[in-house]
Amino acid sequence: MKSPRFASDLLNWYRQNGRTLPWRVPGVTPYAVWVSEIMLQQTRVETVIPYYEKWMQLFPNVFALACASEQEVLRAWEGLGYYSRARNLHKAAKIVVSEYKGVLPRDLDALLALPGVGRYTAGAIASIAFGIDLPILDGNVKRVYARLFDLTEPVNSREGEQILWEIAASNLPAGRAGEYNQALMDLGAMICIPRKPRCSICPLARVCKAYRNGTQELRPVKEKKREVPHYFHVAAVIVRNGKVLLAQRPSSGLLGGMWEFPKGRVDGDPVRAATKALKTEYRLRLRVKRFISQNEIGVFHHAYTHFKVTVHAVEYDLVAMPRGKNLKWIPLEDLGKYPMGRVDRLIAQRIVQRVHT
Repeated sequence: MKSPRFASDLLNWYRQNGRTLPWRVPGVTPYAVWVSEIMLQQTRVETVIPYYEKWMQLFPNVFALACASEQEVLRAWEGLGYYSRARNLHKAAKIVVSEYKGVLPRDLDALLALPGVGRYTAGAIASIAFGIDLPILDGNVKRVYARLFDLTEPVNSREGEQILWEIAASNLPAGRAGEYNQALMDLGAMICIPRKPRCSICPLARVCKAYRNGTQELRPVKEKKREVPHYFHVAAVIVRNGKVLLAQRPSSGLLGGMWEFPKGRVDGDPVRAATKALKTEYRLRLRVKRFISQNEIGVFHHAYTHFKVTVHAVEYDLVAMPRGKNLKWIPLEDLGKYPMGRVDRLIAQRIVQRVHT
């Protein structure tokens, strides 16, 4: 599927209206483009910018990133979410240093072989950093194409995504892929927005089939998502002699390598049920302090991609603790040095506040 005058109209608009972003400055390195594209996966630009700027100060090149510890990398990423991106970026940096002498490969297959780099990210890096003619397909671009061609296929279905990749490839202007791909992303972020698209000022309105058919607010079509489960956890806050007990999560999986307050999933009364759950999970023997209501630090809610959690943070007395390599006593003043997920960071901040009040 091709649209007449599509690319030229889009590029003319982009030259005058494209966003000014820190990874688009003159002389930006392929490494910087790579970092930005990993951060932008499933994350809004305005959220990414301060993280990107801090990251480039800490790890200005691939050598600095490869030499950093995983804990330093996770701490720099903390709050950005989807932490497997950080771990994969760190692993990939080591590969680039050891196998490519610190030079990000231009070859598509070599890019795709790097941890955390899929078809979209490889296309973005190759087109933007190296000027290679490859298409991209992120959420913004899918929405733009779905409206331009008035697609009735769900964009999150296998068939719909295949059609979108074909559209992206067939409309790619030779020799202009990097600029064109960024223009598509900006159009989706600024004009062809999810709700109430700004069709009256869109440079592609005259060739947009959905606008012509009056279906722009019905596109893109998406398959209905499954109901998201909701789990309840208790986080044990155990403070002794100015130190608090933390557990390090396994290196793989959700929040891999991060630190947390020992947690257990519970049903029923969360505070009472936690002692059994934590004994099973960590072999910790705990006792709820006498006045339960006074020792509940707080209740915290958070949504992950596939589930939601409610976490009750409660103070406990430690009856007995086995020696475990994933458990560690951390001075309260050092909590900021240990990378944590959002809920655990909020609990840590609450504890520090209580100590100082």
